[in-house]
Amino acid sequence: MELPKNIILDATAINNKLRRIAYQIYEANTTETEVVLAGIDVNGYILAKKLKTILSKISPIKPVLCKIEIDKKDPRKPIKTSVKPQDYQDKSVVLIDDVLNSGTTLIYSVKHFLDVPLKQFKTAVLVNRNHKKFPVKADYKGISLSTSLHEHVQVDLDGKDWIAYLN
Repeated sequence: MELPKNIILDATAINNKLRRIAYQIYEANTTETEVVLAGIDVNGYILAKKLKTILSKISPIKPVLCKIEIDKKDPRKPIKTSVKPQDYQDKSVVLIDDVLNSGTTLIYSVKHFLDVPLKQFKTAVLVNRNHKKFPVKADYKGISLSTSLHEHVQVDLDGKDWIAYLN
């Protein structure tokens, strides 16, 4: 595989960023016994699984995985989750995605969770860009980038050699 020239994060850096985010989640939830890690399918869910593994090793908190299926082309369509609303009610939830660009996917995913009373709701992204159309922010972020509107951040989480790069 030919590596892209504009590498933002290699596999080691991604793992380090996720480890730091896991510690931040732990610090914000020290009194909790469970935290729901809601990953937006596909890459957000892969990151949520990795965060679950790390969180399980560094804390007594039981991380519960939740896969969110959202139509990114039409986010107003109904959202599906792998966990029933009663299973995350009155719990701490962390919504996870790979890149926060315009905020569209994140804001519609947040809206879905607001129908249920939660103890706490936070967001986590690996790469935070500054082109938001909506008032949404990442509480936990791996890296923040100032990029042009013409540039595209690609996160490849296939196989072992995870990479984030700029197109």
